[in-house]
Amino acid sequence: MPSSDVTPGSAHDGPTHADSTTEPSPALAAELAPTGRLRASINLGNAVLAQGTPEEPAGITVDLAREIARRLGLPLELLTFGAAKDSLAAMQRGDADLCFLAIDPARADTVAFTRPYVLIEGVYAVPLTSPATSAADVDRPGVRVGVKEGSAYDLHLTRELEHAELVRGAEGVDVFVEQGLEVGAGIREPVTAWVGARDDVRVLEPAFMQIRQAMGLPAGSSPEALAWLDATLAELLGAGWVAESLERSGRSPSLAATRG
Repeated sequence: MPSSDVTPGSAHDGPTHADSTTEPSPALAAELAPTGRLRASINLGNAVLAQGTPEEPAGITVDLAREIARRLGLPLELLTFGAAKDSLAAMQRGDADLCFLAIDPARADTVAFTRPYVLIEGVYAVPLTSPATSAADVDRPGVRVGVKEGSAYDLHLTRELEHAELVRGAEGVDVFVEQGLEVGAGIREPVTAWVGARDDVRVLEPAFMQIRQAMGLPAGSSPEALAWLDATLAELLGAGWVAESLERSGRSPSLAATRG
């Protein structure tokens, strides 16, 4: 499993620090990082949140992991994965202390979530010739929807769709093309870019879901640990730190959630 190490206090050209949250106690730091290193699980499969390579990852989740490690005064170990399901599995195995995943009830047994730091949308892509005119038209018998296995929108659509069939693979739009499906699902930003490079598909509006990306600790973490992490995130959101990080990575700062 690829990883990269960062020493505490290393800025790595990240956003400006903002320090007003209560300083974590040694006991809190020990709970958050029981090995003495903060092990953060990073999903490189979501290009809105993380970019680069396993050796040189970047993006808002990497910046957040570095900032949390800096505040704890601990070394950081970045564990990189290609899909959310693998990032979640690292938490399930106890290999990671901190994760960055979409809030979903199916993950509640593994992860205790903070408030969201980024809000993104799940959208459908369909052929130009599709009779569908809105996202509501997708849930019909005979409609097959390509999804990325284990993604937030896979979990959501598994619960919500009553008639359409989900077809899982490495990427929703890839499965859509490879198997000639009626619909492909994905995150708005990459799906919109993918559609813009083709002349045979279109995006269905409106979005079928809002995806709330949050930081997470292992389920069963103390209320004090989760409260400190959530308060730190609230501070960073209020200071514009998250929006600045998004902009630095070439993403829209408007994706940042509000502090409240």
